[in-house]
Amino acid sequence: MVEISEQQHGKHPNGKDIFVYSLKNDAGTIVQITNYGAIIMAIKIKKSDNTYNDIVLGFDDPAQYWSESYLANYPYFGAVIGRYGNRIDKSAITIDGTDYNLNSTSPGFQLHGGVEGFDKKVWERIPSLANELVLQYISADGEEGFPGELTTQILFRLNDNNELSYELKATTTKPTAVNITHHSYFNLNNGEGDIQDHHLKINASHYLEQDSNYCTTGKVLSVAGTRNDFRNFKQTGKIENYENGIDISFPLDNPSLENVAAEAYSDDQDIKLQVFTTEPLVHLYNAVGAPVITGKNGTQYQPFSGFCYETQKHPNAIRIAGFPDTVLRPGEQYYTKTVYRITGK
Repeated sequence: MVEISEQQHGKHPNGKDIFVYSLKNDAGTIVQITNYGAIIMAIKIKKSDNTYNDIVLGFDDPAQYWSESYLANYPYFGAVIGRYGNRIDKSAITIDGTDYNLNSTSPGFQLHGGVEGFDKKVWERIPSLANELVLQYISADGEEGFPGELTTQILFRLNDNNELSYELKATTTKPTAVNITHHSYFNLNNGEGDIQDHHLKINASHYLEQDSNYCTTGKVLSVAGTRNDFRNFKQTGKIENYENGIDISFPLDNPSLENVAAEAYSDDQDIKLQVFTTEPLVHLYNAVGAPVITGKNGTQYQPFSGFCYETQKHPNAIRIAGFPDTVLRPGEQYYTKTVYRITGK
């Protein structure tokens, strides 16, 4: 049986109340989520000696997520990403013949939904079943340049089999671009050290070509014979040019909730992370650009302290014919589900 508790943690600078919600199952696993950015602050796996292995990077206090020092080199630890994950080239989209200029986060593209995306919003908890947490954010028409008022809900569930899932639902008042994901940084060694002893696997035979701004070009390339071949477990510390970073999108061979999309384990811990998703793609990021900053329990984070498995549709798809359709229209419902399963190795 899963229990959900709520604790208030002061207010955001905009005056809205900040809460931390704790989900706990019969195995002793604890997941902590805040309504600021719908951030997963912790996934604590109870060990046989009654200590915990917290497998995601983050902070103890929600206020640290909007601190000036953190935002100065901002890695989006654990947050919902929206309206549109990853990069949109030229910071511009066209829907039904109408052009929309989006707020740019860097010269030449928009990243992760704009200057103030869903990751920096205070979400509202709405009534739901006793064993689930539902947070909602209503994005105004024109926010960050996107058309339509978009109502988005994220539903978190933890079960007694150590599966944490999130479902995203959204509706719009005008045709708009939607491609929402979640940006947890995993480190299976209690968030300590780097991930060079982690072994990663992604069930994808291809990856998406990117330009110098990391915007996808539309070309789909084979992973065979490249550093991007993760069809079998590969130790991150032995990847060619590991220090140059991994920031690559992988269209999945057989995306469904029945097939493992991606997985990972560490040499030092007796757990494995498996990812299942309805989405067609996993984006892998090895935190090459993560800041040097103090995180939970005084742990020092730095580049390569974690990795991200971001489940979504193809980045920049709104601008590329042949990529999945990311236009949501009035009367339709955007829907996606991702499951993180934690098991023994």
